[in-house]
Amino acid sequence: MKNILERITDHPLIFDGAMGTMIYSKGVFINTCYEHLCVTNPKLILGIHREYADAGADVIETNSFGANRAKLQGHGLADQLEAINRAAVRLAREAAGGHALVAGSVGPVLKPRQVFLESKADGLRETFREQLAVLADEGVDFFMLETFTHIQEAQLAAQVAQEFNLPVFVSMTVGKEGESAKGRPIEQIIQTLENDDHIDGIGLNCGVGPAAAYSNAERALPHTSKPLVVMANAGLPQEVDGRMIYMASPEYFTEYAKRMIELGVRGVGGCCGTTPADIAEMAKSIKSMTGVKQHVAIASHTEQEAPQVDVVPMAGKCAFAAKLASGEKVTSIEITPPRSIDLKPMLDKCRTCKEAGIDAINIPDGPRASARISPMVAALAIEREVGIETVLHYCCRDRNLIGMQSDLLGGYAGGLRNYLIITGDPPKLGDYPDSTPVFDVDAVGLTQVVTNLNHGVDVGGNPIDPPTGILIGVGANPCAVEPERELQHYLNKINAGAEYAITQPIFDPEALLRFMDAAAARGGNIPVVAGVWPLVSFRNAEFLANEVPGVEIPDVILERMSHAKTKEDGRKLGIEIAREICEAIADRVAGYQVSAPFGIVGLALQVLES
Repeated sequence: MKNILERITDHPLIFDGAMGTMIYSKGVFINTCYEHLCVTNPKLILGIHREYADAGADVIETNSFGANRAKLQGHGLADQLEAINRAAVRLAREAAGGHALVAGSVGPVLKPRQVFLESKADGLRETFREQLAVLADEGVDFFMLETFTHIQEAQLAAQVAQEFNLPVFVSMTVGKEGESAKGRPIEQIIQTLENDDHIDGIGLNCGVGPAAAYSNAERALPHTSKPLVVMANAGLPQEVDGRMIYMASPEYFTEYAKRMIELGVRGVGGCCGTTPADIAEMAKSIKSMTGVKQHVAIASHTEQEAPQVDVVPMAGKCAFAAKLASGEKVTSIEITPPRSIDLKPMLDKCRTCKEAGIDAINIPDGPRASARISPMVAALAIEREVGIETVLHYCCRDRNLIGMQSDLLGGYAGGLRNYLIITGDPPKLGDYPDSTPVFDVDAVGLTQVVTNLNHGVDVGGNPIDPPTGILIGVGANPCAVEPERELQHYLNKINAGAEYAITQPIFDPEALLRFMDAAAARGGNIPVVAGVWPLVSFRNAEFLANEVPGVEIPDVILERMSHAKTKEDGRKLGIEIAREICEAIADRVAGYQVSAPFGIVGLALQVLES
């Protein structure tokens, strides 16, 4: 098994959640020494560890946080220090089952308000050494020195831990303002740990909920090259019937965990108040994210390796492609396939768009992981019965690689020429949270698959003659949380063969222009079709801003929409804003892809009237 540093470099890891919260929920009073339960009630501790392992945790922490001599003496258990720590490792190792790593959890000796005195350093050093030696001898994979508030104490513990030739992570606790209990800002704390050669990884845990933890991670990341692990509390506790309850839902916790991974955090887990339900939700969503999941590698077949075939030029693929190639502006309207087998209402909307001179109908593929009429069936019906081209979204979720290739070849044989390759939303974002995502490849890999088909080669290297002539579109998110990562992902799609891009809905024209400039400076200059969404109300704007992945709405637009007092005012203002955005980017984009809110194509057409 790879060590923690190798694994966390390969892909972000899921750490487990709270131990104390779970023990308390099982009816154990808080005046009990929770670490002693490793000896007196091992079945309870093993069961909690197993719940976290079953939830998808890649790292199981030992129940040894306070199992040092100073803390155990308060319970009259100092003479059982070795037995407790050995039992803690054995239970965690049994639950890990050879799949998860086991972290030796070691907490501070000093209390948050105590003063670190250099004269007491030798005593602290021996206290840490005694516990660390037992954990190391029993076989932990690495040390997690966590919930430290005194940075001097944390560094001292790390110095001792390095004596045992195991990776050492040091996790500090800071408040919602990003300061330690002594008022030291997080930037200074992280920089100090970054410069300490005894420390291999850095963590932030406890003290704050997911939102504040995200803000702290955002401030911390620029100051370290070491892997950062964040383990937030489940929000702030509230008193309910005399008990302190953490109110944050697993979905809320997971959303911030995903955002932290997008920032560049390499490990996420839970602290006070979190449960296996939080970890299960988080693990399921994060392990299907692009950049986290290990996708099938798709080899590029160069023209020299491919059979001699006549590759279809971009302009010859379809009318939409010809306009893009010639520099003419293209227009498309997004129409979602119905939840019914009755296609007539959808087809009527498409006829309205054709009569208005729209170039193509944009067909989403299971938007927000919902089940509807097959988008490919919808696209074939539109092209056959209405006579307008479609841009068929094709996402990597729900299909394995063989099925994807079959769909692409079958759709092409049926007349579909224009695909937008996207990774797709995890099922938890939609209506079927218990379904399993497939994700054999991400959008980069699938783009390469289509490029190969266009050059007469399938995923197995077998010849396809004649080759396909699919126009390859990809998605782009100019307002991504981590711009550099999104830009590199976009460039990877272009290198894999993308011929044009459609963006997420644009509400900040300057962000789009910055993204296009940055891409062009690095050789990524393909036609960009701007996504446009005419807002219909302030509530609609808030929902998009807070609930739809990849959509960022500036505060100034939210403020403008808040002044709409009626439905008519909201729609009028939304169309006005959309037209302003189109005008601001008109000289840079290849066209517009306008969404039809709630299926009202008239609103989308009004945006394009000018």
